[in-house]
Amino acid sequence: MKKVILGSFLAMILGLWAHADDFDDGLQAYEKGNMQKAVTLWTKACESGNTSGCYNLGVMNAEGLGIKQDYQQAIVLYAKACEGGDTQGCNNLGSMYDNGQGVKQDYHKAAMFYTKACDNENAMGCSNLGSMYVNGQGVKQDYYQAVALYAKACEGGHTGGCSNLGLMYANGQGVKQDYYQAVALYAKACEGGHTGGCSNLGLMYANGQGVKQDYYQAVALYAKACEGGHTGGCSNLGLMYDNGQGVKQDYYQAVALYTKGCDDGNALGCNNLGFMYENGYGNKQNYTSAKKFYGKACDLGEQKGCSNYADLNKKGY
Repeated sequence: MKKVILGSFLAMILGLWAHADDFDDGLQAYEKGNMQKAVTLWTKACESGNTSGCYNLGVMNAEGLGIKQDYQQAIVLYAKACEGGDTQGCNNLGSMYDNGQGVKQDYHKAAMFYTKACDNENAMGCSNLGSMYVNGQGVKQDYYQAVALYAKACEGGHTGGCSNLGLMYANGQGVKQDYYQAVALYAKACEGGHTGGCSNLGLMYANGQGVKQDYYQAVALYAKACEGGHTGGCSNLGLMYDNGQGVKQDYYQAVALYTKGCDDGNALGCNNLGFMYENGYGNKQNYTSAKKFYGKACDLGEQKGCSNYADLNKKGY
């Protein structure tokens, strides 16, 4: 389950309102696209003790907006925000330790900061902490605790928590397997704009789990996910074109979608793209390219990619 980390934090900036003039002026500058001015004003706000200014400035440093990307400085600012009671600062600080950005990767510290955020009703922190329990990172693996945390995140309005909770029901981890409940949670996540929820819901329609099988609905959901930037949605949509399910079979479109997914790090998309090159579907047969994409899929953790790569080696390609 993918943790929600540094992406989309700027959307949260727009919802942070403080009374300090420097903070408000910085917000106006940001909304007008004047990043450098926003950095200057939020620096002043942070130095004056405004934790929201510290948090926003931390995001600017982490994302390299209006300033050179500097993970170590982002950590300092998130820590200052967290110490001042900004729960999103605690969550983001946890993500820096979780991913080893600016610091040595430390799952125990990540879990500690996610816990601090969650205990203070930060839904994103609860979802991230849930993923730590699923993976047994920084804490002892505990699916029941993960379910409780994802439920808290979902109830708190975090769509990623809803999608992750749906996955627990779909897999029967920490709860009795329940495809109908999984569908309901994926739908809630998707309606809230979570692209992973849309992709997962599409998979339920494609497989007829918890809903009547409907390839057309699956295609629509995968397309929504892909358009929103979800790599799995792109690869899954490619598979629908590949197989002619819910759409007219189109190998060229399948290749384009697999490529999009693979380019953004989706292992299944890379493996499927390798298969298209190996067999000359949607492009000219090319064993060198096939091995390249099988290898990338393998590096990304897709075992089929490893096996396919080995098979081509045995055949002398």
